[in-house]
Amino acid sequence: MGTRGREIIGMNVEELLARLNRAYASEWLAYYQYWLGAKVIKGPMKDAVAAELNLHATEELNHAGLLAGRILQLGGVPVTSPEGWGKASPCPYDAPEDPYVAVLLDQNLAGERCAITAYKALMDATEGKDMVTYNLALTILEQEVEHEEDLQNLREDLDLMVERGRR
Repeated sequence: MGTRGREIIGMNVEELLARLNRAYASEWLAYYQYWLGAKVIKGPMKDAVAAELNLHATEELNHAGLLAGRILQLGGVPVTSPEGWGKASPCPYDAPEDPYVAVLLDQNLAGERCAITAYKALMDATEGKDMVTYNLALTILEQEVEHEEDLQNLREDLDLMVERGRR
């Protein structure tokens, strides 16, 4: 990283790198959870939900790329192995072992809610100290909030469909 770019960070850079690596690891796990869920999904509305899961997977992978870029810019190294992702991530990986659409939606909703909490914490930690990382976290947070809304809407639609089918 450039000398001045590192000097303007008003916090411990190693602590910041650890936070960024936790977020980076979470994004890889989210990507894989979405990607695999879209492949194995079963049940009503599976095509619509799979399309949304694929879109979210692409966006999570893009988030990982943005975070890796910032980690490298700060002179750090992104977590280098899938095993490391599981250890570093504050958000659990929920394997899509039950492919039913409602289960996958619920798992991914939980993941998005964890991500929202994590990015809010990253913003709180960097506010007024590292505006580059703050703005990066804000950009990602905006998409995570949108993801939660998308998944919640699909879950509500599924619940209505199932309820009407019982009548």
